[in-house]
Amino acid sequence: MSGKSIERGFTMVELIIVMILVGILAAYAVPKFAAMGSLSHDAWRDQVKAALRYAQKAAVSHRRLVCVDLSASAVAIQIASAHGATSCNTPLGGPGGSGSFAGNPVPGATASVSPAGTIYFQPDGRATALSAGVHVTTGRSITITGTSALQLFGETGYVQ
Repeated sequence: MSGKSIERGFTMVELIIVMILVGILAAYAVPKFAAMGSLSHDAWRDQVKAALRYAQKAAVSHRRLVCVDLSASAVAIQIASAHGATSCNTPLGGPGGSGSFAGNPVPGATASVSPAGTIYFQPDGRATALSAGVHVTTGRSITITGTSALQLFGETGYVQ
């Protein structure tokens, strides 16, 4: 070999082209990943909504009191053992026989009810704050992290 050394590496043009391609891919991919998280929150909201609607329909169809407890990450539904009972003491089986209504698969997403407390669906479908006695209907707002709030109308038991 003569006194020439061979330099190896990338040229400036090659580096700039690679950086432009990475930038284009990042601009396309990052919003897609962000949207996936939003869809998970929407799925959790839809599960809570479906569980509340199921509880209201079960109260009307069985002509019994149905109690719904909404925690930060699950929905538990119980039904009274007999018509006219003032407490819920039997877990209500969900569609397909499952006892699970809504389990939050999204890390960090939570649900809360305002005003707080158990939701009682009366045999006529109304949502009340008390299981027995004076049935004062109460509207509720259910807030799910990352989504719009659900509204429960006390007089009809409808969830929107």
